[in-house]
Amino acid sequence: MSDRRARRLILAAAATGLLLRLAFGLVYWTGKPLTHDEREYLALAQSLRDGDGLRLPPDHAAGTAPRFDRAPGYPAFLAAIGARADTSAAPVRVKVVQAVIGAIVVWMIGAIALGAAGGRAGVVAAAIAAGYPPLIWISSYVLSETLFMPIALGCVTLLHDARQRADAERAPRGGGAMTVAAGLVAGAAILVRPGMLFFLPIAALWFLRRHRWSLALAFCVSAAVVVSPWTLRNMREHGRFVLVASEGGVTFWTGNHPLAIGEGDLAANPAIKEAEIAFRSAHAGLTAAELEPLYYRDALAQIASRPGWWLALLAKKTFYTFVPVGPSYTLHSTRYLLASVIPYAVLAPLAFIGLLTLVRRGGASTPLLLLGLSVVVTGLVFFPQERFRIPVIDPIVIVCASVFLAGRAGRVGSR
Repeated sequence: MSDRRARRLILAAAATGLLLRLAFGLVYWTGKPLTHDEREYLALAQSLRDGDGLRLPPDHAAGTAPRFDRAPGYPAFLAAIGARADTSAAPVRVKVVQAVIGAIVVWMIGAIALGAAGGRAGVVAAAIAAGYPPLIWISSYVLSETLFMPIALGCVTLLHDARQRADAERAPRGGGAMTVAAGLVAGAAILVRPGMLFFLPIAALWFLRRHRWSLALAFCVSAAVVVSPWTLRNMREHGRFVLVASEGGVTFWTGNHPLAIGEGDLAANPAIKEAEIAFRSAHAGLTAAELEPLYYRDALAQIASRPGWWLALLAKKTFYTFVPVGPSYTLHSTRYLLASVIPYAVLAPLAFIGLLTLVRRGGASTPLLLLGLSVVVTGLVFFPQERFRIPVIDPIVIVCASVFLAGRAGRVGSR
């Protein structure tokens, strides 16, 4: 299959993906109650629109859930498209704009697969991504994953182009402009989901392994240029160092608590949620920023006192990173659970075989696989859950499965 024809089919798959996302969001996903995170994102967006900065209004009802600062990227996006907090369900404009973003993600997944394994793989990947249930419904939720996906995938695409130019130019600074662009995009991704921070050292090591010291430095410095103004704002706001958001401490504490089973957040682990409420009560009067180091200190003390238990917990986290059976899945209805697990379970074995092929080839897929590695590392440090899996691991599974399926189709067609 020619690349030109493949690109046309990938665009057709993206258009189909747009229609499916609009149909889900505007026909089926209507009048559904918002989760705690969705309400907070909309409240923060409203605060930005009202000129009050990234602060939750004093009258925002949080119930027993903690109120911690969030990364600014997604609330700023919601504010930019005019999302308001006076709603009991996901705003229509959010679902429409995010459906368009979801269609762009379909195109990007197809383009990445095309570059990694040819036109047939690109078309297969785009077709799968267009109809893949988790990628469809995530566009209708007021959650940062939808915005994070194209930014993160754009970063790895730019890194691939930077490596190609560096190899082609055979100069110490070859590919420098693309690397700087990738770093700027990585910084934007960090401001949407701070877990992207783990990708910076992994990508830098990839450059260093290829003896591209200047590119490693350019990538990290460019990302820091984007993130540092927000960090300085946090230091002025809170009077202490907060790199992106103060929610990191409670997330680390949740994932490394003695009651942790290795998967899921506070909502998925009621016993840990009760312990977290007690922890806040024991430190009443402290702000979110003041609580953050206390969460880290308490969790690290637990790890230091019980290293054997913690190593066993890491093994559980590794298992739950790839096997979708944890409590974050069973929180939902049976219909949701089946639609989430079955597509992933069908593709994962095929993806493993395709992954072996891509690892042998290297090339275009390497930055994408390194991004996946950073998500695994993030899950081990904090905890894995379904929402963390969907934006990166699922596109990788789709790309790798498409490599296997395209290869099989090619062999059958040549007989």
